[in-house]
Amino acid sequence: MNICVVALGKIGLPLAVQFAAKGHRVFGADVNETVVEQVNAGVEPFPGEAGLDRRLKAAVDAGLLTATTDTTAAVARADAVVIVVPLFVDAEGVPDFGWMDAATKAVAAGLRPGTLVSYETTLPVGTTRGRWAPQLAEGSGLVAGRDFHVVFSPERVLTGRIFEDLRRYPKLVGGIDEASAAHGVEFYRQVLDFDERADLPRPNGVWDLGSAEASELAKLAETTYRDVNIGLANQFARFADRAGIDVKKVIEACNTQPYSHIHQPGIAVGGHCIPIYPRMYLWNDPAATVVRSAREANAAMPQYAVDLLAAAYGDLDGVGVLVLGAAYRGGVKETAFSGVYPTVEALRARGAVPYVSDPMYTAAELTAHGLPPHAGERVTAAVLQTDHAEYRELAPADLPDVTVLVDGRRTTDPARWQGVRRIVIGG
Repeated sequence: MNICVVALGKIGLPLAVQFAAKGHRVFGADVNETVVEQVNAGVEPFPGEAGLDRRLKAAVDAGLLTATTDTTAAVARADAVVIVVPLFVDAEGVPDFGWMDAATKAVAAGLRPGTLVSYETTLPVGTTRGRWAPQLAEGSGLVAGRDFHVVFSPERVLTGRIFEDLRRYPKLVGGIDEASAAHGVEFYRQVLDFDERADLPRPNGVWDLGSAEASELAKLAETTYRDVNIGLANQFARFADRAGIDVKKVIEACNTQPYSHIHQPGIAVGGHCIPIYPRMYLWNDPAATVVRSAREANAAMPQYAVDLLAAAYGDLDGVGVLVLGAAYRGGVKETAFSGVYPTVEALRARGAVPYVSDPMYTAAELTAHGLPPHAGERVTAAVLQTDHAEYRELAPADLPDVTVLVDGRRTTDPARWQGVRRIVIGG
């Protein structure tokens, strides 16, 4: 097959490489000229994805992957088009379809009869059928479901382990009609590898969910579940703090029972998915009070962590406070919706002077992200925001003037912090 992947970001590029590894000819389309140049040179634009550097070089050297800024021309050569363009929502949960509208228009201009178009970007329920299929039809002059096929098939991977996750989890597909679904299922069977181990909890492979809407909801539901679960864990943790209980022991005990799977509390929920998709779900279902309450509970946690610091330290006015970790998740160089931003804001609101350090970022990179880098200024308090592995070895000698540490992820070793007041969320 000839395949066009639209948007060579942290999901799209690994997908393009995966498809090429199965022997297909892949055209990667991206509006960023620098990304296109790097891909064509076999150089990964964003380090950190396991195996991507080696696999990308192999695909380019084999002539199976090339990149271009001309999406329409790439689509015109393709039997299948996979779209992974970002979709953002504002603080009220209203989606901004601008980039995806532009990408869909470019795809429509090159669309040929018989082509499959698969949207992998997470969407509000009803978007594939109600927005994209009509746009593709209008821009191409073809009839959706008859002349070309449209499916929604959500990405279900985590940055840093995409190739592993592509093998591990079932690929979900929903079409705008039965023929589209059948083409989508067959496509993904040809381009993915599946782990067929007998010890997996569910059978692997490609699952037809029956409609594009069901597939859209499945993605929103599985991510919203995580946000709601974490919100519940955070509520338990805040009560445990008031009651003098170690919530970690409580959660461990509860989860020995097979019907309980409580997640871990923490200072923030960040990344491209968990903070965003519940708001997208709420756009479809504004009466979902459970979802809304959980989102509000999680959004309040950075402020709560700073409140814990102030209660233990005292007046923070003029106090240098080091925020450990800019990334939203340990081991991943990504600040999308990271808790570092509201943590810094909450510290400033109390008059503190916040600084940020992260083993994955240079001072210049932190500054570029709008964060104040720590350059040796005296700090007497610290808040751990990211669960980087490096912080497991952190000790008072690394922060000699710090008298209070709020570990928002339970990452530091309590045995190392004797003599310093170390506080964790949930006792």
